[in-house]
Amino acid sequence: MSGGLADLSEAVQDYLREIYKLQLDTGRVRTSTLATRMGVAAPSATAMVKKLDSLGLADHQPYRGVRLTRSGERLALEILRRHRLLELYLAETLEVGLHAVHAEADRLEHALSRELEVRIDEALGWPTRDPHGDPIPDIKLRLSHLPTRPLTQLEPGQQATVQQIPDRDGELLLYLGRLGLVPGQRVELIEAAPFRGPLALRTDGREIAISSELAAEIRIA
Repeated sequence: MSGGLADLSEAVQDYLREIYKLQLDTGRVRTSTLATRMGVAAPSATAMVKKLDSLGLADHQPYRGVRLTRSGERLALEILRRHRLLELYLAETLEVGLHAVHAEADRLEHALSRELEVRIDEALGWPTRDPHGDPIPDIKLRLSHLPTRPLTQLEPGQQATVQQIPDRDGELLLYLGRLGLVPGQRVELIEAAPFRGPLALRTDGREIAISSELAAEIRIA
C-alpha cells in the first residue's frame, strides 16, 4: 500500500483527484468516463486504474468501474485541498483570471510543501470555497457542503445565486465570465424551452441564453 503524496507520481495524484470528483456524482466510475475526463485513451486509463488497485488506493471491478478506497479518498482530498487553495491564492492575491487558475494550480500543486499550504490557508483566512465555488477541504480534510441544485431546476420568474461552475475548461470559463455566470452572481430564469432546449436568463441587468446541458453543470442556491 502507498504512503503519502510524496510517494506518488504526478499522474497518480491527478487520477486520484479526478476519480474522487467523478465518484461524488456517479458512485463507481466507468473507465471510459475517466479516460474522457483525463483526455487519454481508454487502455491508458485502464492501466492506471489497475495500478491504483494494486497500491490499495482504489477498488477496480471489471465492467463495474472503479471507486477509491478510504486511503485513496484521503490522498485525493489532500490533493484537492492543495489545488483549490492554490486556485484561490492565484485568483485573489495574484489576480490570475478565473479561466487560467485551474491549469496553473495543476502545475503547482505537486510541488507545494505542507508548510506553504498551511501559510496560504492562513493568509487567505481559512477559506471554504475556491474561485469556482467548489469546497476546499480544511486542514483535517473535512468538506463543508452547501445545499445546491442545478440551474435547470429554476422555474420561470425565480431567482437564485450562482454557487459553482465547472472548472476544467478555460474557454468555457471565459465564456461564463463574459455572460456574468460566476459564483456570487444573481440570476433569474426568464424561460426554459421545452425538450431540453436553451434557457433564457437575466443576469447583471441583461438577458442571455445558454444550453440546458451547460445549465445542468451550474449549481445555484
